[in-house]
Amino acid sequence: MNPCELTVSITAMANALASDLTNDELNVLGAVFSQLGDTLTTIATQRSICESASHSSDTQC
Repeated sequence: MNPCELTVSITAMANALASDLTNDELNVLGAVFSQLGDTLTTIATQRSICESASHSSDTQC
């Protein structure tokens, strides 16, 4: 899937969810997905740091 197809798919999913949820439910779901994205980014960053550190004796993970 190319980047354009991915964003179109995500937009379609958001529109489908929005049609069946209240504003309060949408706000909670948006907050959940924001936190999920932030947490996944944190995990990926930490993994990269640890992988780099494993090639160096200066830092431990």
